[in-house]
Amino acid sequence: MKLHEYQAKDIFADAGIPIPDSQLAASVDEAVSAAEEIGYPVAIKAQVHVGGRGKAGGIKLASDADEAREYADDILGMDLKGYTVDQVLVEAGVDFTNELYVGVTMDRGEGKPVAMVSTEGGVNIEEVAEENPDAIAREHIDPAFGLHPYQARKAVYNAGVDRSVARGVSSILTTLYDLYEERDASDIEINPVMITSDGDVVAADAVMNIDDDALFRQPELAEMEDETYEDDLEQKAGEYGFDYVRLDGNVGIIGNGAGLVMTTLDLVDYYGGKPANFLDIGGGAKAERVTNALDMVFSDENVDAVVFNIFGGITRGDEVAKGINEALESFDEIPKKVVVRLAGTNAEEGMEILNTDLVEVEETLEDAVQRAVENAQEASQ
Repeated sequence: MKLHEYQAKDIFADAGIPIPDSQLAASVDEAVSAAEEIGYPVAIKAQVHVGGRGKAGGIKLASDADEAREYADDILGMDLKGYTVDQVLVEAGVDFTNELYVGVTMDRGEGKPVAMVSTEGGVNIEEVAEENPDAIAREHIDPAFGLHPYQARKAVYNAGVDRSVARGVSSILTTLYDLYEERDASDIEINPVMITSDGDVVAADAVMNIDDDALFRQPELAEMEDETYEDDLEQKAGEYGFDYVRLDGNVGIIGNGAGLVMTTLDLVDYYGGKPANFLDIGGGAKAERVTNALDMVFSDENVDAVVFNIFGGITRGDEVAKGINEALESFDEIPKKVVVRLAGTNAEEGMEILNTDLVEVEETLEDAVQRAVENAQEASQ
């Protein structure tokens, strides 16, 4: 679950992290009134769950009431990367001399949380990681002991942060990890941490994402969820009872079992394709569940081809095949090519049952994935 910037900043402030004065506004008049109360200059910032708001015109600095009214009018109601802006955060401008990045996330390769600090704040940290990975200092954390003070200091010094503000930045990093652990966060970051001419450190932005599976332990945070900004397909997945994650590729993936789906994702990448989603339909593959899964994948405009990877365990392969046939026959038109691979109980019988006028059938997972990747490449040309 993603928190809005203003929500994350409230949590940060309660934990002792310095933030600029700010007010939330849902109308132009409210924004101007907030700006007058805070004092100019102010930043007017769109509150949507997307990155790159500044480049997209979602953040503007107003120096007087006329600009505040103009910018609030421009931003409220605008379409920002597919989301309509219905709230802005009016925030005191910060006279800064430097910008840093500070964050904590999970390093899945190491199986540990990692604290990160960089002097290249204010820009997309993913680009920094790709183009200049040495610009990010990292410290892996043993969850049994937490982030030791010396680790926080080490990350700050290794990043090249000026010693005059190192203590303040270390304190922010330590607090972020405490929040990461206490609030069941999956990601938490400040980009940028602004350094003022007086040597103060201020959180000028705030990102905090919460592990959905831990929300039962965080009722206060669960109440903050804004379903308006939830992906339509993810909402639909919840209604269908699927485990679903939308990705940015064009090969739709459907499987029954998390491990099976992850293996399929890895193979799509290995054979030069890009996965469009993680979709686990769970145990069983009756016609209704298959139809719902295909409806979801077909609804994703980025998908150019689909691979169906099903292992028949308790559910027999012939039953799965009948479900796939019935599901595809329910569509007036099949908009994307579908490749099916069956394995497990009664897989051979299932392969014979599959209607090859509706699907392409491959015996091995590798062949199925390669076919799907080729189909996607052809469709996107």
